Amino acid sequence: MSAEEPREVFFEFTVIGSAVKVVAIDAVTGTEVSVMGPAGAAQADLEQLAVGKLKARLAREATKRLCPRSP
Repeated sequence: MSAEEPREVFFEFTVIGSAVKVVAIDAVTGTEVSVMGPAGAAQADLEQLAVGKLKARLAREATKRLCPRSP
């Protein structure tokens, strides 16, 4: 997910007591990550945190495809 290729991301918010779990799902690959934050946090901040984690995950998976480890 670089600046050159904007991708659609779906978000799911689940309130759990005084916290909220945010799941971010990449629409192209179906890759999903989750983060937790305080229920009082701004939705945009939680989305930004989740997108950052999703970008890191997609980059890590792309690196694995380019340089797979041999058993």
